[in-house]
Amino acid sequence: MSEHDREKARAIGESHRRHDEKKLATILKSRQFQAIKGVRDILPPESALWNRVEQAAREVFGTFGFAEIRLPIFEQTELFARSIGLESDVVAKEMYEFEDHASKELAALRTLLLAEEPTIDDPQFFWSYEMKVTDFKERLKMGLDRGEIPKTPENERVCEALGPLLDSIAFARQEYEKTSGQSHAARLELYVKQVRNSLSEVRTQVTVTHLGDDITLRPEATASVVRAYIEHGMQNLPGNVKLYYMGPMFRRERPQKGRYRQFYQIGAEVLGSSDAPGIDAEVIEMLLAFFERLKLKGAVLHINSIGDKNCRPAYVERLRAELQKVREQLGADSQRRIETNPLRVLDSKLEHEQAIIEKLPRIADHLCAECRAHYDEVKRQLGLRGIAYQENWRLVRGLDYYMRTTFEITAPGLGSQNAVCGGGRYDGLVELLGGPATTKGIGFAIGTDRLVLSLQESGVGEVSGGPARSAGGLDVYLAWFGAAAQTAAVGLARRLRDAGFVVELPAVEMKFGKSLGLADRLKARHAVILGEDELAAGVVAVKRLADGTQQKLAEQDLFSYLRAARDF
Repeated sequence: MSEHDREKARAIGESHRRHDEKKLATILKSRQFQAIKGVRDILPPESALWNRVEQAAREVFGTFGFAEIRLPIFEQTELFARSIGLESDVVAKEMYEFEDHASKELAALRTLLLAEEPTIDDPQFFWSYEMKVTDFKERLKMGLDRGEIPKTPENERVCEALGPLLDSIAFARQEYEKTSGQSHAARLELYVKQVRNSLSEVRTQVTVTHLGDDITLRPEATASVVRAYIEHGMQNLPGNVKLYYMGPMFRRERPQKGRYRQFYQIGAEVLGSSDAPGIDAEVIEMLLAFFERLKLKGAVLHINSIGDKNCRPAYVERLRAELQKVREQLGADSQRRIETNPLRVLDSKLEHEQAIIEKLPRIADHLCAECRAHYDEVKRQLGLRGIAYQENWRLVRGLDYYMRTTFEITAPGLGSQNAVCGGGRYDGLVELLGGPATTKGIGFAIGTDRLVLSLQESGVGEVSGGPARSAGGLDVYLAWFGAAAQTAAVGLARRLRDAGFVVELPAVEMKFGKSLGLADRLKARHAVILGEDELAAGVVAVKRLADGTQQKLAEQDLFSYLRAARDF
């Protein structure tokens, strides 16, 4: 390819780029931005309830010896693929994945080459596609040489393979352009045949190009906790390692009541050498103590045992055999899961499948002696703690490293899918991710969005105060009148805030009626009025906005009055 042809192709590409930028600028100028589908803003006063929930978790979990771990929002994709399972819906359909690299132009060119369907029976038209492949090869080689793109064997093979493929396409074009010998139709037929084979291989090579690390926004946090546990050698710490976390997770699932694509979880994990049933019971006890602190109404604990690698495989095969007998009566998802993961059929919420599932074999009847003893002891330990529970044989986990205890908390106000928390034992996960085989684990994750929704639906989630007010609402609206009064008001506001009161201090002087009207709209408990008369007398006027009663108090008496009113 001549230098003239290269320059011509670059000029055409630059012209198209400028056109696209102008078009994008026009679109952006007229657009009113909104939150992306499936995510939301958590606004005051609801955010105050979230703070209360998170603070309660910190306080309760702390009393059980748990410490907070703060985790990255994204991890290597393989971490979640290995821990959640390649065949799970989360990995197959719901994860937000991306390549972590700075080669944006090369990535855009790769997308264009794979998306475009070039017309190969028109050599002049196809020539522009040929130029794009050449540009891709040159940019890829430059990125490899500069260390901007991973120098993997696959990427080096792509770079080496594209040269001969481009030469083959160029040779076919040159042969077509010869006017002597064969007819135009024959030359075109030969050109199309040669180019079609080369084009297919070009697209294969472009597809496997790897521009950076495969990264995923975390869809859950247990895998990240285990990764951190292994990476930082936490197995060398004394006793069990008890960790809790809170923060956003990301899954591209269908938004519904209490479910979002960016959602929040509060979770806890216990990692160590013991799988004693008392650990399982204490984790559940802590979880229920947290819900009790929040006054969550109607919470119900469901438990089950799913056995271990010694007894579960036989049960799974028995379950698969029974499902095959009723295969035609099941929906498409359940039919697929018969082969990939029969336990997941038990999770089905389809109405017409419920009667069928109720007749299936139950894992409780197939537990080995060790798992049966473990489950019985978990129930005894719960009894020691006065914890009521319901056994639910359909409460299962689909991955091999989950074993024995599983549990779930349901709460009202969430519709048919009313689980607010799920947990269980995962004794094989640490080993699966490269850690010591002797490390056991158990934990849970609370759907914070759903927990908050349940609190609101049950009436215990109401937070007093107007927009941008704290959980306790606005204690004092400090109305001042006159320059001298502003100076005194600034000092008084500082002292009130130091004492823990929530104070609103207007930045500019307002008329009396307007000022008290704003105090009322902000739902302040009291208006403290400070003007020239009050300054001269060394007092403030205090008006209780709920009933309009007003009195004058010295500053020391004001603090006592406000404390008594808050306690009342």
